[in-house]
Amino acid sequence: MAQAVKTEEYILEEEPYYLPTGKEIDIFESAYHNQIPVLLKGPTGCGKTRFMQYMAWKLGRPLITISCHDDLTASDLVGRYLVRGGETVWIDGPLTRAVKAGGFCYLDEIVEARKDTTVVIHPLADDRRILPIEKLGEILKAPPEFLMSISYNPGYQSVLKDLKQSTRQRFLAIDFTYPDKKLEKEVIMHETGIQDVIAEKLVNYAEKTRNLKDRGLIEGASTRLLIHAAKLISSGIEPRKACEVAITEPLTDDHEMLTALSELVSSIF
Repeated sequence: MAQAVKTEEYILEEEPYYLPTGKEIDIFESAYHNQIPVLLKGPTGCGKTRFMQYMAWKLGRPLITISCHDDLTASDLVGRYLVRGGETVWIDGPLTRAVKAGGFCYLDEIVEARKDTTVVIHPLADDRRILPIEKLGEILKAPPEFLMSISYNPGYQSVLKDLKQSTRQRFLAIDFTYPDKKLEKEVIMHETGIQDVIAEKLVNYAEKTRNLKDRGLIEGASTRLLIHAAKLISSGIEPRKACEVAITEPLTDDHEMLTALSELVSSIF
């Protein structure tokens, strides 16, 4: 039985909230108009997916997001024959649907997919802009509106999980990081309605955890985790407890690091 592929597919009618941290919007728009595929790289929870949602809304294109995993196959992306009602019918995969719709196809955490699977995007990500559908004997030509985008977290790279150069060099790359303290505080306040003073303390805590990266933590606290904590605080959870369950515990299982992080929280709150 085929592994289900997790996708999100929609046309955004309302503007997603996004605060630019540099020239990423201008660069993406230029890439779109010049039909250049885009690679987003940066730590988890820093806003890559929200950025894609914002750009899809801004440019008026449908967005199909595919969450990559080890069992993702080329058929999961392109399509396959299935038996329905006693008949064998062809079902387009999300990549095929994105090409036909002239939408944005966003492969999130591309390095989680097998390398033999990602090869299927190569003809779409160079000047050919085609999608061969071998099982149908067809070749789809991508319309000018179609854009291929992928993302990954460089912090999780390894010899086994890295982009092939033949894939990497088909894309321009936009480097994402966490926003500066002022912008991150503004994002947290907008997303949760939390008070300014609490948002600032959460940002200060995040900054301290990020300074511990490679000194016991694989990753520091993401903006996403700060928003989770702020929502709990807004719901009446005591700030230190909110930080514990929404930030500290998700970051690590190491007892000594948990103790150190708890002491940081106590010093801030």
